[in-house]
Amino acid sequence: MGPPVMVKKDDRPNEFEMSTNVSLERFFAAKTPDPLGHAFARRLPMVHRGDARPVPPEKVQDVWRSLRSKQRSGKTVAYLHIPFCTSRCSFCGFYRNRSDAGTISAYVECLINELELDADSVAAQSGPIHAVFFGGGTPSLLSPEELFGLIAKVREILPLAPDCEITVEGRVRHFPREKAVACVEAGANRFSIGVQSFDTALRRKHGRPASRREVISHLQMLRDLDRAAIVCDLIYGFPNQSMNLWEDDVRTCIDLGIDGVDLYCLNLVPESPLDIAIQRNVSPPLPPMPDRAQKYARGAAVLADAGWRQLSNSHWAGTTRERNLYNLLVKQGAQCLAYGSCAGGYLAGHSYCIEPYLPRYMARTASGEKPIQSLSVLPDFGPAAKAIAGGLEVGHLDLRRIAANHGVDVETAAAPLLAQWRDAGLLEVENGRARLTLAGRFWASNLTTGLIATASMSNRKPTSL
Repeated sequence: MGPPVMVKKDDRPNEFEMSTNVSLERFFAAKTPDPLGHAFARRLPMVHRGDARPVPPEKVQDVWRSLRSKQRSGKTVAYLHIPFCTSRCSFCGFYRNRSDAGTISAYVECLINELELDADSVAAQSGPIHAVFFGGGTPSLLSPEELFGLIAKVREILPLAPDCEITVEGRVRHFPREKAVACVEAGANRFSIGVQSFDTALRRKHGRPASRREVISHLQMLRDLDRAAIVCDLIYGFPNQSMNLWEDDVRTCIDLGIDGVDLYCLNLVPESPLDIAIQRNVSPPLPPMPDRAQKYARGAAVLADAGWRQLSNSHWAGTTRERNLYNLLVKQGAQCLAYGSCAGGYLAGHSYCIEPYLPRYMARTASGEKPIQSLSVLPDFGPAAKAIAGGLEVGHLDLRRIAANHGVDVETAAAPLLAQWRDAGLLEVENGRARLTLAGRFWASNLTTGLIATASMSNRKPTSL
């Protein structure tokens, strides 16, 4: 899945406070000969929940019991979180618990218990599940037996579609051949490996100990099994990362003949080791945004020249085996059944987060309680917001279909904004369809933020006094 887009609290745009005074100009791009590098001062976080309303803690379990009794509709995915790592990478915002074999085994038992808690619910059984993602953390820290048992249990309990994509995330040094074989024997058909860079010095500087040779050998081993799609993450925007080094990373993926790759822009996670090192002048700062934009453009060009297909703003497929189904469906608003400490889900107009504190998670699961930490009711505009985000994520948005399906006339409400972005070189609009340019794809989170805020305010019903 790759690193999160995270920013400091002060950088969060105020439009999600849902002020009644939304000024379109605040979302305008700069008029510049180089929109790729200079359309905006910074990339905004991808936030599109609008004014979600938290459910009071004392009512969470009652609301959850009601939700699990409702039939699902539309596409559905499942996410299972494995919150363990052997160490924390310098840039990571997901680190929760240091790995320990005994604790991991106990956690897997609790995770299976959680799956069984909801096994007979209407919400779990009322429709096919199209993608399953085992993420982390580091799922590949589980033993071969634990991986096989957990994947098999998911296939036993959940009504997976015949063509369900089942992804296991992993790291090079904890994912030997016997674990990969256990995964595919249990039913996994996709591996996502967090490479970030093939350069040994850069990897080790940021907490990834495996060398270039080890990473390449590992990907070759997975590829040569020929039983699952193999994808990896690459990150651009590290301090002192040259264009030549970045291009070599992309070309290495192509030369390996794997099935897919994500190109992620590094965003600084507050209080991460890298953020602290930069604050203390131990590390150089991240390169300026125009430098990162040029790396995105170069990576996209190299992949296009090699015949790779762009499936989303950050993901490319090199073979017909790769679909990137889980990530695309989540961003398009699919229902998401979530399991495991710190996992997040979406069901029947509600978002929820599973208990992140591991001892509490395990105790609550052992007691037979769905260990939900928080639950929120999404606004009526939520499905339209997800449709906007999902369309922009793949580079083209059917404005009139959103009006037909969700009753929100984005084309009219945001007409001045769309025209300004068109003039700024970020998109083209024709016959009710908006298509992003290369620059628009790089700045897609800003466009998503602005379009959702503008459309949501136009759709808001006045409150009576």
